[in-house]
Amino acid sequence: MPIRQMKESSEQHLVIKSHLQNTMNTVQRPPKTAQNGRGPPQAHEPHNNTKQPHNQATSPPSKNRGRRRGRGGKKSDQLDVCMRPSSRPCTVAHKPVNQASCGMEMGFPTSSKSLNFAPRPGYGQVGTKCIVKANHFFAQLPDKDLNQYDVTITPEVASRTVNRAIIAELVRLYKESDLGTRLPAYDGRKSLYTAGELPFAWKEFVVKLVDEEDGINGPKREREYKVVIKFVARANMHHLGQFLAGKRADAPQEALQILDIVLRELSSKRYCPIGRSFFSPDIRAPQRLGDGLESWCGFYQSIRPTQMGLSLNIDMASAAFIEPLPVIEFVAQLLGKDVLSRPLSDSDRVKIKKALRGVKVEVTHRGNVRRKYRVSGLTSQPTRELVFPVDDNSTMKSVVEYFQEMYSFTIQHTHLPCLQVGNQKKANYLPMEACKIVEGQRYTKRLNERQITTLLKVTCQRPRDRENDILQTVQHNAYDQDPYSKEFGIKISEKLASVEARILPAPWLKYHETGKEKDCLPQVGQWNMMNKKMINGMTVSRWACINFSRSVQESVARGFCNELAQMCQVSGMEFNPEPVIPIYTARPEQVEKALKHVYHASMKTKGKELELLLAILPDNNGSLYGDLKRICETDLGLISQCCLTKHVFKISKQYLANVALKINVKMGGRNTVLLDAISCRIPLVSDIPTIIFGADVTHPENGEDSSPSIAAVVASQDWPEVTKYAGLVCAQAHRQELIQDLYKTWHDPVRGTVSGGMIRDLLISFRKATGQKPLRIIFYRDGVSEGQFYQVLLYELDAIRKACASLEPNYQPLVTFIVVQKRHHTRLFAHNHRDRSSTDKSGNILPGTVVDSKICHPSEFDFYLCSHAGIQGTSRPAHYHVLWDENNFTADGIQSLTNNLCYTYARCTRSVSVVPPAYYAHLAAFRARFYLEPEMQDNNSSTGAGSGQAKGGGTKAAGESGVRPLPALKENVKRVMFYC
Repeated sequence: MPIRQMKESSEQHLVIKSHLQNTMNTVQRPPKTAQNGRGPPQAHEPHNNTKQPHNQATSPPSKNRGRRRGRGGKKSDQLDVCMRPSSRPCTVAHKPVNQASCGMEMGFPTSSKSLNFAPRPGYGQVGTKCIVKANHFFAQLPDKDLNQYDVTITPEVASRTVNRAIIAELVRLYKESDLGTRLPAYDGRKSLYTAGELPFAWKEFVVKLVDEEDGINGPKREREYKVVIKFVARANMHHLGQFLAGKRADAPQEALQILDIVLRELSSKRYCPIGRSFFSPDIRAPQRLGDGLESWCGFYQSIRPTQMGLSLNIDMASAAFIEPLPVIEFVAQLLGKDVLSRPLSDSDRVKIKKALRGVKVEVTHRGNVRRKYRVSGLTSQPTRELVFPVDDNSTMKSVVEYFQEMYSFTIQHTHLPCLQVGNQKKANYLPMEACKIVEGQRYTKRLNERQITTLLKVTCQRPRDRENDILQTVQHNAYDQDPYSKEFGIKISEKLASVEARILPAPWLKYHETGKEKDCLPQVGQWNMMNKKMINGMTVSRWACINFSRSVQESVARGFCNELAQMCQVSGMEFNPEPVIPIYTARPEQVEKALKHVYHASMKTKGKELELLLAILPDNNGSLYGDLKRICETDLGLISQCCLTKHVFKISKQYLANVALKINVKMGGRNTVLLDAISCRIPLVSDIPTIIFGADVTHPENGEDSSPSIAAVVASQDWPEVTKYAGLVCAQAHRQELIQDLYKTWHDPVRGTVSGGMIRDLLISFRKATGQKPLRIIFYRDGVSEGQFYQVLLYELDAIRKACASLEPNYQPLVTFIVVQKRHHTRLFAHNHRDRSSTDKSGNILPGTVVDSKICHPSEFDFYLCSHAGIQGTSRPAHYHVLWDENNFTADGIQSLTNNLCYTYARCTRSVSVVPPAYYAHLAAFRARFYLEPEMQDNNSSTGAGSGQAKGGGTKAAGESGVRPLPALKENVKRVMFYC
């Protein structure tokens, strides 16, 4: 087949992927380049190569570890706030905290090897004891030696599937002879594992692999591979046993990795493996999601070390896959129109190219030959106009002629463009009608609202149904019959683990004395505002409303605003029933003009600024919401509350009550507080001034290669109430998980070295708001995976230390650092689904259910807490892992505090599933993505020097990350919970 070489790219891209270091592997290999393949006729259109930067963060050097010794701090710029303690009614005693050791160096580890996470201080006792079931299945430890071998395949293969086929053929040929009857498990890359030693330490094999895609009639292609297997190390099973018994703190990752690979081996052959999950259209019939996509069901599987020993965590999973359709049919679904008779527009071509780039297709015009290719682009010309050179003399031939002469295939729809397939060096033509999408390709881009709704309906299972599906999956996988499990001596129980749990009591909530109900005890995680008034209702005297919805008439908008104003008054706010100017109607595309008009028109009345802007938006409003928030919060300094058209027409008291709650906290008020907080009865919070932080980092969606990640940190600004949280946000390098701006210094021409950062600024604002300096820090960190625990703790705890020391010499409040995880696969089920007293209305376990034994870590301080009542589907408990604890919390202390805080979430009268400071940080980070410059959002690019944050004194000095800073939040916005 004629192929013309494309001009090679002048840039060479090297992608380095990080992996958990396997201590058994002592040999490091340089990366190798992938090989090129063959293809059909070549395209003339060049590829646009986008350079993808690789950012790597490094942690600053830290001190050696010691159990909470003081740390001396160099006196530095303290801005306008001196961090001195002052009196406060709730302070029991102002005794110094570890003052005797304040002159010592702070004990802080230099590396993960010298760092031990907080040990479990004991087990919780508070609450009503009960039994729950968990989707963990006990795995019996093997009594055999586990060995690791290095695998080198020449020529090197990039595909795991091909690698597995090579090793499978090797095992078929040599198992009974050279391999000594061993059945090895293979990771698809460089490592092979056996139970017991192979008869050799090093051996070379030759394996021939037949290309089964070459059809059944003609001769098949045969490729020869050289495979070298070399002994590397033996896994320490005694170490694993000691770790599971809680006698060693360091997990033997290599042994766990081997067992995980062994248990995945058979499923990897049966199903489509993606990450730690396996999918198949045979598990349950795929459901169409629209636009050429379908949902596949599958299961997640992972081996985990727990207190009961090794545990196999199994959960149900669903994912969107590209439907294996003929390409023309896929395109028709994607565009939602007939493409056989009508020409494609430029926008159609862009949409098709975006959807199909990177997708694997197989040809259908060659009978039994089903060659596969990956789509790299789409031609700008229709097929009938495409020609290519067939020899060195530049003799040209059309694609239509070529396929007719070469394959006797007549292209019917010559008005359609061709697919471009191949790699960067080659691009070749394939007619759409000659291609079909290969089955089993996961869709990784963003789903639209309709697709998300359909997928959620498929994945949303009641607890009893989910439990049954998990049990059926375990039985279907038949681990007792798995040849690999047998070979390695691993036995898996088929029963869900029964776990002791406790149901923590709900906290009493305090409301205003003028209401009929002055306090409230939530029932099953819920309560309402009936007969209650906000404990700190704010005053709204000057407000305005903009109506961006064409379907909402002015009289309807006015009626809605009146109802909302009345609800705010009933709830305990002082709310002027009349806006300062008449309701203003505007078109969505003129959002900036409308906002500025209302802002300036309101200023003309009595010369005072607006306190609140209400905005009525269309139900489907595109970028309007984000544009409005960006302009209001970073340009005009307006607090805004948006309401959708559907809620304006169908006025619900519940909806209005929830909006009133949001408005009050945005204005700086409090809706409710914990009765124990104002009564100074919360252990390790009420005794000395305590600040509670929440932190999160949100990353760009899949497919966005360069747009920045957004970090957000919130901190409580009241004590002892711990209810109001100020928030700061900053942009940082793409996919960077460590929060870069927690603490930083830069050089100022006048002041010299200046200290700043989000922790420092929030400590200062706490001091301004309360008159106290925090003597205790509780830091809830969201969004960290287990593999990042060490790195995040080392970097961010060090930043907290430096931020404190920069404010005052020897100022080192006691720190408790807790990671909050929601993206895990542990589910808890009622022991008896028929017992209504043990479940909520949705059939889920009761709010307040906490588990800290059996399925938790063998020695570290972690627990699962289901703090919310389920609405639909199966509730996911939050997993809290205390990595560092200088405050010496008991298990009951941190579990009760966390559960109680979940009842203080400002936006609704329900307990929430994640502790509010972490929830607020997530909301703030999500909000800040709207602040990105429009060109950064459109082009997924982040250019310009500097690293800044939307916060306090505006944008900080330029950093080295190359990330454009976010626009600064206005002063009046950053002081309140604008993100609610």
